Amino acid sequence: MGNPLSPVIANFYMEKFESIALESAVLKPKIWYRYVDDTFVIWNHGLDSLHFFFLKHLNNIHPNIQFTMECEINGRLPFLDILISKTDSLNLSFSVYRKPTHTDRYLNKLSNHHPCQKIGVIKALFDRAKKVSDPTHLDEELQHLRMSLQANGYSLLEINKVFSSKPKQLREKLPHLGMVFLPYIGGVTDKIGRILERNNIKTIFIPTKKISEFLRSPKDPLDPLTASGVYKILCSCGLVYIGTTKRSFLTRRKEHMRFCRLNQPEKSAIAEHALNNLSHDILFDNMKILSRTSNFYR
Repeated sequence: MGNPLSPVIANFYMEKFESIALESAVLKPKIWYRYVDDTFVIWNHGLDSLHFFFLKHLNNIHPNIQFTMECEINGRLPFLDILISKTDSLNLSFSVYRKPTHTDRYLNKLSNHHPCQKIGVIKALFDRAKKVSDPTHLDEELQHLRMSLQANGYSLLEINKVFSSKPKQLREKLPHLGMVFLPYIGGVTDKIGRILERNNIKTIFIPTKKISEFLRSPKDPLDPLTASGVYKILCSCGLVYIGTTKRSFLTRRKEHMRFCRLNQPEKSAIAEHALNNLSHDILFDNMKILSRTSNFYR
């Protein structure tokens, strides 16, 4: 999770998986569409065979790949963010699907973000509505978006302006000479961004400190020895060694102990002191942390 290669690898595997599953199935679906690990299936062999044969068949191919199944209810079935419905003429109708837990909370108008990012939120929701909803559901979806966006602080004038804007014609642009990331400070960094843009340098605006950064974490504190920074280790003679590490304190302490054990004074000043003074005890268990930081150079 979080690795950009994950969806690609998952797709490779699932493509092989589905080819094995469909070729070896005694009864096959009429329609099988897949997006990564979500499938949309039309089954015309009866509900019992779907549950007791096909689903069981899929889950017997590999013990770590187990499918769950959701069947249509009252002629409606959600797939990804689309709600697919049967019409009286047995055609399919499409509208935007939201989970029951969806809160309609989007980037608030009062948030300290660049205006183009806020307009981007409205535009993305509008574009999704146009692409997903068919004509019979589009007006209903747009009305829902107007109410939701107004609840998030946007004016009806701003919303309608984006909704009624025409797509811009794509013009050939020169490749950017570079890219800069600036914290968004209204009236300051946006002006800098315009100057950079005139010089063909792309500007990405990032928010300043978030509220969560001012609050303590609700999670239990981690073992301090898993952090990095500046530490000190005492000797029984009273001398003190002060060192820095960009890995964890725990890893660095184990290294010092190993250098002492393997008689490698050239790798550690602690090992050098201990081997030159065999009657001294290095108090590794009393290691003190002077400063924790994830920035080694600081």
